[in-house]
Amino acid sequence: MFETIYFNVNKSNISPTAAKGLDWNGLVLKDTPDIKVEIAGHSDASGTEAANQAISEKRAQSAKQYIMDKYDISADRLVAKGYGSSKPIADDKTAEGASKNRRVEFILIK
Repeated sequence: MFETIYFNVNKSNISPTAAKGLDWNGLVLKDTPDIKVEIAGHSDASGTEAANQAISEKRAQSAKQYIMDKYDISADRLVAKGYGSSKPIADDKTAEGASKNRRVEFILIK
């Protein structure tokens, strides 16, 4: 089971809290060398569509780079994609909901 990684508003850097989740995901990938994942970046709906798309892509790429650098995972096992604010999991009208939408998810690729 992979950890979901959360980000602050307009940020794509890896916070200490995010690093803990990414470390777990990196260990899972290291221990199971036959799996590939999509690293799906998301944003809340507070910005423009173009800005949300860009930050979601940066978040996915940032998570991918962290895993590659720290755990020596090959780039061909990781696909980074940004989805902007198109796939919310919570209501953006509340601060709590918006914070849940600013995330990166790891999804197994078959």
